[in-house]
Amino acid sequence: MSADQKKQLEAKLWDIADTLRGKMDADEFRDYILGFIFYKYLSERMHVFANQILEEDGITYESIDEHTPEGKEFMDAMRDEAVEQLGYFLKPSELFQAVARRGNGKQLVVSGMAAEPDLPYGNSHAKSTFILEDLTRILNNIQQSTMGTESEEDFDHLFEDLDLTSTKLGRTEKDKNDLIARVLAHLDGIDFKLEDTEADILGDAYEYLIGKFASGAGKKAGEFYTPQEVSKVLAKLVTTGKTKLKTVYDPTCGSGSLLLRVAREVKEVSNFYGQELNRTTYNLARMNMILHGVHYRNFDIRQEDTLERPQHLDMRFEAVVANPPFSAEWSANPIHMSDDRFSQYGKLAPSSKADFAFVQHMIYQLAENGLMAVVLPHGALFRGGAEGHIRQYLIEDRNYLDAVIGLPANIFYGTSIPTCILVMKKCREHPGDILFIDASQHFEVKTQNRLRDEDIDRIITTYRERVALEKYSYVAPLAEVRENEYNLNIPRYVDTFEEEEPVDLAAVSKELAQLNADMARTDVEIADFCKQLGIDTPF
Repeated sequence: MSADQKKQLEAKLWDIADTLRGKMDADEFRDYILGFIFYKYLSERMHVFANQILEEDGITYESIDEHTPEGKEFMDAMRDEAVEQLGYFLKPSELFQAVARRGNGKQLVVSGMAAEPDLPYGNSHAKSTFILEDLTRILNNIQQSTMGTESEEDFDHLFEDLDLTSTKLGRTEKDKNDLIARVLAHLDGIDFKLEDTEADILGDAYEYLIGKFASGAGKKAGEFYTPQEVSKVLAKLVTTGKTKLKTVYDPTCGSGSLLLRVAREVKEVSNFYGQELNRTTYNLARMNMILHGVHYRNFDIRQEDTLERPQHLDMRFEAVVANPPFSAEWSANPIHMSDDRFSQYGKLAPSSKADFAFVQHMIYQLAENGLMAVVLPHGALFRGGAEGHIRQYLIEDRNYLDAVIGLPANIFYGTSIPTCILVMKKCREHPGDILFIDASQHFEVKTQNRLRDEDIDRIITTYRERVALEKYSYVAPLAEVRENEYNLNIPRYVDTFEEEEPVDLAAVSKELAQLNADMARTDVEIADFCKQLGIDTPF
């Protein structure tokens, strides 16, 4: 698929999302459209898988009559194979295409990617069939097909946010049915090209949609999405010196995009791990993993409060990345002082700012040979009290802090505050210093500021080469950080002050004298003109 075709696919998917928009908030119609895309993906994957198995028999999956004894025998065998290999099962009658065409009448004609402008996704003028109950049953059947199997947890309540009874879809049942049937018809007209193994086309389009929804979701966007450019920086940082990763972990994984971004920076990631508090976002993360071709055995995403009820405490990870909620509240319950994640520090992060609680958690889960990168609000670099105490312990007692990177303001959805990245390693190659990078002034100015490719490359090159660049980076000896009382505020280390050009007083005086002479000459001219007119001068 060419770049133009990819853009066409993204545009078509976004246009279909607009069909659902109505009076819904961005995060509401997001759940519907992404859920339907995921259902279509599962159907096409099942269809391709089944036809490959049936090829030697000279039949296709959709040609099987599910109600005959022979058809039922085929279904039982296919169910076992599909659940083992794919993690789920769909009958021919449950495939997306079958439901979409039932919902829009047998004569439905879909023109797909080469559609005419007046019928962008197909002719849906055929009489609509009621499919809402059928669709609800099928989505439930997908989950039921995994019960008692290895993939059960990965599909549990995965479609629970697709509420097909919601009045936001329409006032009457017919209105709701017509809208859903129309959306399914539009999606049915798009070829996801799952056979194209050269690029993750659908995965890229899915990421595009998530980003578009984030841009319209305001403060809610931070719950499920890290801007792609920031994800790229974090991913490149934690894969420094690596070509393969056994494990990558995100304790606040949102939609899972950051985990998947890490995989793009290496040849292979064996296993993905994450935890997410928000139930809807947790569902989105699992869908995102499956849709990007990550086998159900190779990811473990859990839904719980990471600080209060961590789900992977017995594991250590080679790469750890996160964009935690900035300055979130947490319990800071004294009972946590007996928790191995926090006990050695002597103090807990304040209840009003959980930033360093997330840092402590991530360090605990980091393997001895691992690399960790976390985004924090800029204030975490210099705030005092318990946070200052924790910073000192990390630097003086553990010497885990490898680099501090300042990012531009206004690059995150829902907040304009300046942020930073802390890079941590338990076994540092440069234990005698800390690298400071001030990338806060290098970005593309837009409504929401954006890191350009050259900005990202400069950050990563500077980190990997560990060089001092005038007004950009500085390698600070630990003694200097100690002298600054473990205050990591970047301007203390990177001097970005621009001296103003000296003022030429003689030249200024000359210009003022010339200006006064010009004004005097103008006054004379005005007086002469007034005299000719026989009127008084205005001054």
